[in-house]
Amino acid sequence: MQDTYWKDKRVVVTGGASFIGSYLVDRLVDLDAKVTVIDNFSSGTLENLSQSQHKINIIKMDLEWCNLNEVTDAFKDHEIVFHLAAIHGGRGYINTHPADVSSNFAIDHHVFEASLKTNIEKVVSASSACTYPPKLQGTTDSNYLLREDDSNPFKLNEPLSADIEYGWAKLIGEIQLIAFIKQYGLNGCNLRFVTAYGPRENETHAIIALIYKAFEKMDPYHIWGTGEQDRDFTYVSDIVEGAVQAAEKVTDGTPINLGTGIRYKIKDVAAKVFDVIGWKPKKIVFDTSKPVGVATRALDITRAKKLLNWKPKISLEEGLQKTANWYINTHKPKGYVDEKLLMERT
Repeated sequence: MQDTYWKDKRVVVTGGASFIGSYLVDRLVDLDAKVTVIDNFSSGTLENLSQSQHKINIIKMDLEWCNLNEVTDAFKDHEIVFHLAAIHGGRGYINTHPADVSSNFAIDHHVFEASLKTNIEKVVSASSACTYPPKLQGTTDSNYLLREDDSNPFKLNEPLSADIEYGWAKLIGEIQLIAFIKQYGLNGCNLRFVTAYGPRENETHAIIALIYKAFEKMDPYHIWGTGEQDRDFTYVSDIVEGAVQAAEKVTDGTPINLGTGIRYKIKDVAAKVFDVIGWKPKKIVFDTSKPVGVATRALDITRAKKLLNWKPKISLEEGLQKTANWYINTHKPKGYVDEKLLMERT
């Protein structure tokens, strides 16, 4: 369907200058869509958009603090909204900024209201694996894959749980979108991303943090937590392709996992990073004072395969190589690790 579906389609990407958002913009431009980016550039950059900047419209706007009429004006004459704007970061950031990430409630509501007022055909909203109950992710060496029904935003009469404030904000965002679908007939879908990584990401996220420390030859090399905690690492181009497929095929708010279903221990990922960088520390320190989140997390992607005909293509080894090459080519070593970079997203 992609060959014709996106040609001249008028699309808004909120958070389009950010890590995942900018890759989505590039993909939509490649598909001949007419793209408008809305971003406040708190973490996104014009550099991220350099590949597509001459072909898109860019609006600087803070979706949390702006007037609803401003969002409505920006959405007019568009057909699809990809909503990726959020206050976000890696575990260190979301642990230490609980009030900030709670503001995602307001951002989401502005986007859904403006979409309704401007007759947007469909909203594709970026959610997170943080919507899942921590009790299902509390034990290392688990082989359980999180299923969408483990946190079902359609069943509001049953108990729900999520991973700290950020997870709750994302879960409520899903519920909000479904509420607009129920009450007003707005079309949309919720996509649950898990540990996305790749070039353009910042050091608050696990993969870039590990690469950054190796790039700076940190020795002793610090790994947050015991190193036994694991994650389902998903390369950014796979996330983007899933989002595009979802926009074409899903309208009823159904949450869909986008991951790999494969879990890797952080200590093992660090070892892979050392191989890619071509350097290994003499000593590794496991810093259990730092925030690490749940013990285990990997997603069941059966629904994505069935509804979207989607599955990830990039292995962790290939993705690490691509990401490390980018980092090495775009950064200069300073000879030390700045701890603030690991905790703050700007």
